[in-house]
Amino acid sequence: MPLDGKALSAALNQPIALRSELCRRDVGALDARLQGVDDVAIACTQEAPLFAELASQAKSVAPLRFVNIREMGGWSSEAKTATPKIAALLALAALPEPDPVATVSYQSQGRTLIVGRGKDALHWAEKLKGQLAVTVLVNEGMAGAELPQSREYTIVSGKLHALDGWLGNFKATWAQENPIDLEACTRCNKCIEVCPEGAIDFGYQVDLDKCNDHRACVRACGEIAAINFARSPGYAEDEFDLVLDFSVAPAFGMHQPPQGYLHAGHDALKQAIASAEAATMVGEFEKPKFFNYKSNLCAHSRSEKQGCNACIEICSTKAISHAGEHVKVEPHLCMGCGACATVCPSGAMTYQYPNAKDLGARLKTALATYGKAGGRDACIVLHDEKGRGLIGDLGRLASRKRASGMPARMIPLEVHHVAATGLDLWLSALAYGAAQVAVLATGGEAPQYTEALRAQMGVGNAISQALGFNGGTALQVLTASDASSLDASLQALVKATVPNAVKERATFNASLEKRTTLEFAIEHLQKQGGAGISEIPLAKPAPFGTLQIDTAKCTLCLACVGACPSKALADNPETPQLRFIEKNCVQCGLCANTCPEDAITLVPRLLLTDAAKKPRVLNEAQPFHCIKCAKPFGTKQMVDGMLAKLTSHSMFAGGALNRLQMCADCRVVDIYTAENELKITQVKKGGY
Repeated sequence: MPLDGKALSAALNQPIALRSELCRRDVGALDARLQGVDDVAIACTQEAPLFAELASQAKSVAPLRFVNIREMGGWSSEAKTATPKIAALLALAALPEPDPVATVSYQSQGRTLIVGRGKDALHWAEKLKGQLAVTVLVNEGMAGAELPQSREYTIVSGKLHALDGWLGNFKATWAQENPIDLEACTRCNKCIEVCPEGAIDFGYQVDLDKCNDHRACVRACGEIAAINFARSPGYAEDEFDLVLDFSVAPAFGMHQPPQGYLHAGHDALKQAIASAEAATMVGEFEKPKFFNYKSNLCAHSRSEKQGCNACIEICSTKAISHAGEHVKVEPHLCMGCGACATVCPSGAMTYQYPNAKDLGARLKTALATYGKAGGRDACIVLHDEKGRGLIGDLGRLASRKRASGMPARMIPLEVHHVAATGLDLWLSALAYGAAQVAVLATGGEAPQYTEALRAQMGVGNAISQALGFNGGTALQVLTASDASSLDASLQALVKATVPNAVKERATFNASLEKRTTLEFAIEHLQKQGGAGISEIPLAKPAPFGTLQIDTAKCTLCLACVGACPSKALADNPETPQLRFIEKNCVQCGLCANTCPEDAITLVPRLLLTDAAKKPRVLNEAQPFHCIKCAKPFGTKQMVDGMLAKLTSHSMFAGGALNRLQMCADCRVVDIYTAENELKITQVKKGGY
């Protein structure tokens, strides 16, 4: 892999030392570099443990950063033209780590529930009883199992009815089903001796298929009363720190169960792995708080009318739930996929690990360095830890001429989870100079994540295509389960597109506010490629759009104004009007769901003119003037409608109907001055 030291130094604005055997013959050069520097970036991940040990021996306080330029850039059929990409990778490695985020704590004392058939649950309970406080729930029978001779831990039988919680905070509920209560049983064996069918063995559970209801066992049990064929239905419950589930079907149906819950089924190897992992899960633990939620921006619900439900539907851990007008996120269940932030149209939910501002800075740095080194038409490849392994495997295949490897224009950028980036960062990358952004899905993601990514990319591609960039292929989801399929996906992407990037790179910095970043990115793309475009039609669901009002139905009750969470709708205090600021609309649907006349229709689109930022009138009506003082109140349409419906009503006989045509002040005056009006002072006790 030839390296151009001069080009790399120029692109990075600092001298680059090239060494071919830094871990062997040139190791002394590392000692020299560790002295008097703030940090050191080393372009080798294979020998990272050795370099860390050498730094420790040298008592260096400079943090070491490692970057893999060999598999990600050098081992490729396009290695000779990979210098710009290598410069970008080195620039990324030199960036400081993002600021630490808040953490979520777990505390586990080792109280463990083992669920499954008797022979599995009891086997592992015996293995773990010295390390964990074990409780066994036999829910799939005791065939082939015997209760231990000494009672060292709790053993119950029954059907698991409910299980919820997380590491250190599980609550389990189960129902006793077998006639023999294992907790009450003294294991005296009298029931075994007297059972004529042999329906009871040393598992101390009645085989109901063999039992002929002699009830000799009940009489033998006597005052112990551990056997009861007429047991009334009831549930027992307890709290646990860990759950080992050896049942066929897992207790949690979501794609990613809570931490502290380990399902292994009947597979012996998986049971051993899960049991070994459980033994390590005692003590205090922390993880990042991956999200930030601003309830004031949330478009979930208003006045018991549902609007946006995107984050609840996408979450693979069931960490997000309905909570009145907003949503509730349980941080102990959140595993950091970030999909909620990706699909959130308003920016109420944002990702923190790292946040959009930090990740935007990484994109901007990588693309600026790539361009400075002479690179063109960059494709950012966002991947997670598993994706990093596939890219490494691909590089090794390419070094043996068994694959093409990473194309020179593709810059890999690792994220915690591939679902954590969205429109704001993708379009920002295009504005910073990328021709394409690809997200690498390796198959371990929840199915709804790739569906959501494609839906969001559909919106982004519609925008980029309309503005003249990449014919609708600027944003792509790549799927690969191994190095060979990754190679095929990358080469297919190269062949299927003729990339073009912006001529001038954007200078804005990504914001923590999603809508603000989107506005900056779209504005720059419009200037670069779509100056003559005023409107872009979009498909549902989209975070941008307008409203159509059926003016024949709309009575200007303004219920929609009160429901709008983003201040896109407003009234006019001077005259009956419904006004709309399109830039603020997130297409949540709350206005349409709240409208009593069903007069509102959502129309997804992106309006690129200044009209999107200014209030415009969607509907207005002739004001109705009080028949006494002529002050305007309400609308003529609304009052005429009330009169038409209430004219024949007995309560509005005589002059009372006229009050519907009066303002609030005149209505009160009329009530108190009418000669035939019953006064409160005329009402006597017991009648009038």
